[in-house]
Amino acid sequence: MAEQDYYGILGVPRGASKEDIKRAYRKLAKKYHPDLNKENPKAAEEKFKQISEAYEVLIDESKRQIYDQFGAEGLRQQVWGGQPFDWSRFTHYTDVEDLFGRDFFDSFFGRIGFGGGLFEDFFEIPGGRRRVAAGRHVRADVELTLEELLEGARKEISLSHPTTCRHCEGTGAESGKLVTCPQCGGRGQVSQSRRSGFSQFITITPCPKCDGRGRWPEVRCRQCGGSGRVAETRTIAVEIPAGAPDGLQLRVPGRGQPGEPGERAGDLFVVVHVQDHPIFARDGDDVRMDLPVSFAQAALGAEVEVPTLRGRAKLRIPPGTQTHSVLRLSGRGLPRFQGHGRGDQLVRVILRVPDRISSEERRLLEALRDLQRDDASKGYR
Repeated sequence: MAEQDYYGILGVPRGASKEDIKRAYRKLAKKYHPDLNKENPKAAEEKFKQISEAYEVLIDESKRQIYDQFGAEGLRQQVWGGQPFDWSRFTHYTDVEDLFGRDFFDSFFGRIGFGGGLFEDFFEIPGGRRRVAAGRHVRADVELTLEELLEGARKEISLSHPTTCRHCEGTGAESGKLVTCPQCGGRGQVSQSRRSGFSQFITITPCPKCDGRGRWPEVRCRQCGGSGRVAETRTIAVEIPAGAPDGLQLRVPGRGQPGEPGERAGDLFVVVHVQDHPIFARDGDDVRMDLPVSFAQAALGAEVEVPTLRGRAKLRIPPGTQTHSVLRLSGRGLPRFQGHGRGDQLVRVILRVPDRISSEERRLLEALRDLQRDDASKGYR
């Protein structure tokens, strides 16, 4: 096997600094990106593997020292157990993200988990490095009466959510001092390797001890227990517009859960629900109600008082009104949401037939029956 010249592969002198090595690796990695070498992607992948092997050795002081003294074969024997380099031995995957950014990292190491990228046969990363998270959105439900919808209403909403601990300013440390996580060595990630047939796989996940942060409180904060977050209840006043429809969703930017330091808070989504009313039923901007009337009122006509959302109003029942006829009180409904004017109140007339009548009422009804001498059902025979 030909001796590997790692300095020559990266194009740097033997006395190159770490910054020189990083710059060279960055330049060559971009040059041999498979997406930029569509004519021969396999050759580009092999070249990228070579420069990554060189980078793995030269960026690590102990490996570089062994290589400088004993060469590539000595490195394989002392560090890699006599085996050639493979991707299970590449430990600087986080440097790829730091050097090139997340987009370049994802294009090499798989989009959302090393799957479908250059190294899909070598790596599996279900989590990756923990990212600082924006705050979550929060939903709150409020109920309004029809009367409240006439003018709109101001509703106060109490929300309990985790927020940054003021005692430790979100660090989780009692004195604010953080130390390198002993489990991941500050990388924020841990890896496990396994073999499947002839393939070697590395599974990379956020460190469970530091939750992917890479640092750990030297002494945990007594207020938050090291999490950097505490539960807090706050009250938010929300203006519900007049005539709001049932199910309306109002968005209040930045009033959801706070984000982590440096990230924006989530939004509050307020969902409006209209309570059932004992008299009225909502029909868009209109309100409906049933009005029981006597036979005499329906036949002769009458003027009656009816309830409305704004108090009582007079309603004229025309003579000869049939049961289930709908009469209209203009402008007595709800405000038109995001429009002008108001809906109407629709009054459905329900003929009320008494289940008990006096002897005098019976005599008069029988006289009326004889006077009319009309069978209302004869048209259906």
